[in-house]
Amino acid sequence: MTTISMRRRSVATLVALSIAMPFSAALAQDSAAISKPIRIIVPNAPGSSVDALARIIGSPLGKAMGQSAIVENVPGAGGVPGTAQIVKAAKDGTTLGMVSNNHAVNPSLYKTMPFDSIKDVTPITIIGGSPFVLVVNPSVPAKDMKELIALAKAKPGTLNYGSSGNGTILHLAGEAFKSEAGGLDIPHIPYKGTGQLTTDLLGGQVQLAFLGVTGVAQHIKSGKLRAIGVSTRERAPILPEVPSLAEQGLANYDLAGWIALIGPAGLPQPLVAKLAAETKNVLATREVQDALNAQGMKAVGSSPEAAAEFFQSEKDKYARLVKESGAKLD
Repeated sequence: MTTISMRRRSVATLVALSIAMPFSAALAQDSAAISKPIRIIVPNAPGSSVDALARIIGSPLGKAMGQSAIVENVPGAGGVPGTAQIVKAAKDGTTLGMVSNNHAVNPSLYKTMPFDSIKDVTPITIIGGSPFVLVVNPSVPAKDMKELIALAKAKPGTLNYGSSGNGTILHLAGEAFKSEAGGLDIPHIPYKGTGQLTTDLLGGQVQLAFLGVTGVAQHIKSGKLRAIGVSTRERAPILPEVPSLAEQGLANYDLAGWIALIGPAGLPQPLVAKLAAETKNVLATREVQDALNAQGMKAVGSSPEAAAEFFQSEKDKYARLVKESGAKLD
C-alpha cells in the first residue's frame, strides 16, 4: 500500500469517526432523557418517612431531569403491591420507586413473591439512612447495654420488647440484638405500627423497643424513656450523647433504616447514571440537607453499582435474621 493510499484511508477513517462520534453522543444523550412526567411510586402510606423523602426530593429531581414528578402512594403488604407496579413499568424512567428495608426483608419473609427483589429492579442510588435507638421504660433497672444484657440473663423471659409488627425492621433489630448478645430470652410483642407501641412503652406495658431516633428523641430528653444505644456504628447527630451498641461491646451490630431510588430492570445505563448523579446533586442542596436532618437521616447518594451490592448484602443479612426470628407471612 502506498503512502498516499494510507493517508487517504486515514483521512477517510477520521471523517467516519467525526460523523459517528456525534451520532453516538446523541444516542447516549437520548437514552438518558425522560420524555414524560415522572411517576414516583411509594409502596408505603402517606406520612411515612419514605413518603416524606419522596416528596422532598421528587420535585427537584424531576426538574433536573427536565420533567415534573408526581408521588403516588401504593401502600399495603409490606410494600409488595407498590413495588410490583414499579417492576412492571416501562423501562424509560417515567416510573421510578422509593423503597426501604422491607424490599430486602420481604423475599425471606413471604412464602411467595410476585417479583425478584434483585433481578427485577434497577437500583439507582441509596438516598439516605437513619439509625434506630434501643430504649427502655425507666422502670427497667438498666442504665446501659451491659446492664440490660446482665438483667436479661439473670431474669430470662421477664423482659419483653415490642415492634411495629412481625418481620418489620424493628422486629429484626430486636432479634439481631438478642442474637449478638448471646441469645437472650426476651419475648417479642408485635404491634400494628409504632403508635400504640410507643404508648405502651411509655406506660410500661412493654419494657423495651427499637424505634426511630426522631420519634422518641423528645421522650428520651424528657426522661420518659431511657436510651440504651443506637443501632448504627456511628452515633446519631440528634442524640450525640447516646453511644452506639457497637461502642458498648456488640462490635458487629450495625443496623439502619434506609431508603433507595429504584426503577424496573433493564433501564438504560446512561439514564441510570444520570438519575443517580442528579439525585446526588439534589441531596447536596441546603434545603434538602435541612429536611433530612429534621428526620434524623443522613444523605448517601451512592453509585448504582454500590446500590446493587448493598441490596444483595442486605437481602442476605435479613435472610439470616428472619430465619432466626421464625417470622413468616403468607
